[in-house]
Amino acid sequence: MKRILIIIPAYNEEKSILKTYQEIENYNQKKNTKYDCIVINDGSTDRTEKILKDNKIPHICLPTNLGIGGAVQTGYRYAMYNDYDIAIQYDGDGQHDVAYIKKIIEPIKNDRADFVIGSRFVGDISEFKTTKSRRIGISIISFIIKIVSGKKLFDITSGFRAANKKIINIFAENYPQEYPEPITNAKLLKSKFRVEEVAVNMRERSEGKSSIHTWKNAYYMINVCLAILINSRRYK
Repeated sequence: MKRILIIIPAYNEEKSILKTYQEIENYNQKKNTKYDCIVINDGSTDRTEKILKDNKIPHICLPTNLGIGGAVQTGYRYAMYNDYDIAIQYDGDGQHDVAYIKKIIEPIKNDRADFVIGSRFVGDISEFKTTKSRRIGISIISFIIKIVSGKKLFDITSGFRAANKKIINIFAENYPQEYPEPITNAKLLKSKFRVEEVAVNMRERSEGKSSIHTWKNAYYMINVCLAILINSRRYK
């Protein structure tokens, strides 16, 4: 049986982290699954750490805020050192639906893919699609990734992703600190890894705010596109 780890980066998620963890635990009990969890507390300044300790939730507390890239890489390092077969990135804010983990790990378990992206824009499953302005930005970034890699992905900023052991080891050693999802998607595609996109349900954030605010959308899009083009020179 493959060992599966859910990596949950959390920064100031006091209002949602317990519910997110309990949803996974309840699913494990109901469906007789064995999804291990590790929460990466990314230097939170609210009550996130106290909630994790009080409820005995497995976690790593980073002494300072490293940002999403550093937090997720910490999770991948944990997965590598503890010899997990599959690692799943999973938001701590209530957006992701644990019932779809089975769907995103299936291509890896069946050796059809090395890396799987849970997508809001494949099929009509997802309740939440994000704002129109962000969808435009995502489409443009998707076009740049296709130019670089020759393959089109639709939900290039999705944080609901699954990696096999080979990708776990790569990300444990080298993971971008900024714009990690689109940059790693482009890198894996250009490096000829098998990347698959599957339809999943996503929900609107129950608490907190996205790190990409509306007024930053154009700035974010331009910087992501430049980062992909610059980093593409390093890809094999």
